[in-house]
Amino acid sequence: MSNIFKRVRDITLATLNERLDKVEDPVRLIDQFLMRTRHDIAEADRLYQQYVMHANQMRHQLNQAQEMRDRREQQAMLALKAGEEFAAKIALQEKLMHDEKAVQYADLYDKSKQAILDLEEQLNLLKSEYQTVYDKRQYYFARMQNIRLQQQMNQRFGQYGGGQVDGMFRRLEDRVSDMEWETESVQQVRRMSGQAGGGGLGQELALQREMERLRQKLDSTKE
Repeated sequence: MSNIFKRVRDITLATLNERLDKVEDPVRLIDQFLMRTRHDIAEADRLYQQYVMHANQMRHQLNQAQEMRDRREQQAMLALKAGEEFAAKIALQEKLMHDEKAVQYADLYDKSKQAILDLEEQLNLLKSEYQTVYDKRQYYFARMQNIRLQQQMNQRFGQYGGGQVDGMFRRLEDRVSDMEWETESVQQVRRMSGQAGGGGLGQELALQREMERLRQKLDSTKE
């Protein structure tokens, strides 16, 4: 029985705690521990039932040996009263044989009862550890779910925030300002053209040269 429980407790709470500090997915490790412990509990329970049956058999054999011992002693007494000494000796011989059997079965029965007590203690320990780890499993499962949900949220909404909205409006402000400046500049040029409408041929030629220069400048910037 001790060898069985030595194998049963290959993975203890202490070693589980050591592995939890290093593993990336604690829930998977806990599930492995729980599955192994359920198997150990079932195996220990089967052994417990076998010991109970064995103890019952030993008790039955003990009761039979004690009953036969008492019966043969009574028979020996009756034989002596009847003056049948030989028959009394035969009965006493059988009485001594059953007496020895009773001692032997009493010893086996006591050992079986002690083994049952040890098994009960081990079973209670296994069940207690299972419940403790199961409760921890629920806690770590909730934490891992929280991590996964947080990761999903980061992936989904990671592009937002971080001043991106402010940056968008700054770019929009710059673009609108440029459009306003271009519009006002065109209007100023038109006003200036209206005011300079009667300036003569020389002014018109100078204006054409300036327009041509600006067109060339624009063409060079496009290239």
